Amino acid sequence: MHSSTTLLNKWVLENNQLVNKWKQPEGGGDTLSRDHNRTHLRCCSAEFHKLLRKIQGVPHLADQTHLELSVVYNACVFSTALSQFTEAELLLTQAVQRALQMTGVEPVTSDHPVFWRKVLKSAGNTPLNSCVLHLLCLQWAIWLATCQLKTIQELKEELSFLFETLCGEAGDDGRSKTRGKTSDIPLLVTDPRTLVELLQICTSIVQGAERLNEGQSSEALSDLQTASSLPAARTLVAYVHFLSGFCLARMSCPQMAVQCYRKALETDSSCACALYQSMLIYRHLGNIQAEIQALRLLHSTLMLPSAPVPALANTHLLSPSLLLCSQSLSSLLTVPSALSVLHDLALKCVLHGRLSEGVEHYLDLLAVLHSEDEHGQKQSQSQVHAEATALPRLPELYLEAGAALLMARRPADCMALCNEVIGTTLELLPEKLVLEDPEERSEAETRDVNMEGEDKVTMLLWTGAAYLLQGHCHTHLKDWKQAVTHYTRCINLLVKVRIKKKGFQPQVPSADMVVKQGTDLCILQRLKGLSLAGRGISFTQTDQLREALRDLLLSLQSFPECVGAGLWCGEVLWRLGRRQEAAACWEKTWSFTTQSSVEALPVYLQEPQSGPLLDSTELRRRIQELGPI
Repeated sequence: MHSSTTLLNKWVLENNQLVNKWKQPEGGGDTLSRDHNRTHLRCCSAEFHKLLRKIQGVPHLADQTHLELSVVYNACVFSTALSQFTEAELLLTQAVQRALQMTGVEPVTSDHPVFWRKVLKSAGNTPLNSCVLHLLCLQWAIWLATCQLKTIQELKEELSFLFETLCGEAGDDGRSKTRGKTSDIPLLVTDPRTLVELLQICTSIVQGAERLNEGQSSEALSDLQTASSLPAARTLVAYVHFLSGFCLARMSCPQMAVQCYRKALETDSSCACALYQSMLIYRHLGNIQAEIQALRLLHSTLMLPSAPVPALANTHLLSPSLLLCSQSLSSLLTVPSALSVLHDLALKCVLHGRLSEGVEHYLDLLAVLHSEDEHGQKQSQSQVHAEATALPRLPELYLEAGAALLMARRPADCMALCNEVIGTTLELLPEKLVLEDPEERSEAETRDVNMEGEDKVTMLLWTGAAYLLQGHCHTHLKDWKQAVTHYTRCINLLVKVRIKKKGFQPQVPSADMVVKQGTDLCILQRLKGLSLAGRGISFTQTDQLREALRDLLLSLQSFPECVGAGLWCGEVLWRLGRRQEAAACWEKTWSFTTQSSVEALPVYLQEPQSGPLLDSTELRRRIQELGPI
C-alpha cells in the first residue's frame, strides 16, 4: 500500500513538473518563435504521453483513475494543439472507456452522441464526473476544430450543461484553493473552465457563419446576440458583432449593420473585416465621404503589423485560430490586400475631386510596386506579386496615376509616366489588328486566339491612351503644335485596328492578330473620339478651322456624347458663318445625359477638364440673339 502511494505521488509530481515547465515563460511564452514554440509543444506532448504509458503499464492502483484521466487530458491538449485530432480523440475515448470499466460499466457504442450521453449518465454521480467533463471539453474542441457542427448540435443540451457546470466551479478545477497546501493533486495544463468559455463563443461564431452561408440570417442573428454577452477575448467579441452586422446587412438593414460594425471596431480597432463591410455599405448607399474615410482606415489597419492570434490567459495551447477553421467564416472575414485597398482609395479620391490626396495615394502605390514599402525597406518580389494580382496591370496604373497628375496640374509628371508606358509597349505592337464580332467564332476557337490577341490589343490601347494623355498635357501647356503631334500619334496607332462585323470581311487579310470584340471596342471608340476632339480643338487655337471641323465631326462619329467635341464643333461652325448649324450642334450636345457613371470607365478616358473651354452661358446668349432655330 505504501509503495502504491509512493508511486502515485511520484507520477503526480512528474505531471505537475511538466505542467509548470510549460507554463513558465521560457516554455510557452509569447517570446518564442512559432517554429520554436511548436518544437516545444512536441517535446511536452511526448513527455506527457511517456508518463501516460507508465501509468497504464502497471496493474491498476487505488486512486489511479483520477490521475490517469488528468494526464490523458494534458496529453490530449498537446495532441489537439498540434492538430493531431484523430490521435487525441482515440486516446481520450479509450481512456474514458477504461475508466468506466473500472467502475463496472460495460463498453458503449462508438457513435459520438450515444457514447457521450451514456458516459455522462454513468459518471454523473461518481468521483470521475469532473474528469469526464474535462475530457468532454477536449472532445468538443476536436469537433469544432474539424467542423463537426452536426455532432455539436446533436449534443447541444449536454454541452450547455457542461458549460454551466464548469463555469460554476473555481478556476483550475477547484484546485486553486489547495494548490499551496498539497502537491498530491494533478495539475492541468489548460484551465477547463476558461477553455469551455472559449469553446462556447467560438462555436457561436462558427455556427453563425455557417447559417449565414446557408441563408439563415435571422437564426444566425439570434444565436449571435446571445453570444455577444459571453466572456471572451476582444477579437472574438468583435467577430460576434461583425457577424451580427453581416446578418443585418443580409436582412436589408444597412444602418443597423453599420452600428454592429462600429461595435466590432470599438471592441477591436483592428477588425479589418468590419471596416471593409462598412465601406461596401457606404458605397451601396452612395455616401462617398464615408466610403473614402472607411477605405482610409482600412488601409491603415491593413498596414499595421500582424496582430498575435487572440488568446485567453492559460489557453495559449488551444487558440481561437485552431477552433475557427470554418471555410464559411474564412470567406466572411476575407478582406482585400492593402495594395488593392490603396488603389481603390486613390481612384475614389481622384474621381470625387480629392486630387492631391488621390495623387499621393497613387504615388505611394507605385512606390510599393517598385518593391519599396513606406519605411523604405525592400519587399520580396513574391510578396509584391501576390498582393498585386488583384490590381490592374502596371501600365494601366501608370495611366491612372498620369491622369490624376494631369488633373492636379502636374503635366510634366504625367508625361513622364506616359513615356514609361510607351517605352514598355510600343515595340511589342503588331502592325495590324482585327476586332472580331463574338458571334463569328465559336467559343473554343475564340479561346485559342484570345489570350495572345487580347494582350496585344490591350497594349495597343495602353499606348494610345499614353499618347492621348500627352496630347492633353501639351494642350494644358498651350503648346498646340506638340498637342497636335501627340493626338496624331494616338490616331495613327488606333487606325491599325479594324473592326470585323458579322458577315463582313475587313480589308486586312494579313492582320497579325484577330481578337474578339468586347469592352476593347468601347475603349477604342472612346480613344478615337477623344484624340480627334483634342486635335480638332488644338486646330481651332491656330485658326485651322477646316481641319478642326473635319476632326471634330469625326470625333462625334466615334464618340457622340463627347461634350468638348460637340461644343467646339458648334464654335467652329459659328466662326465659319454656319450659325444655324452651330446652334443646332450646341442644343444637341446639351441634350445628352451621361449614360454611364464616370466610375465605369478608366479615369484616363474621361474628358479633360483643362485646356480651352467654352462658356455655355455665352453660347446660349448667342443662340438667343440668333433667334428661333
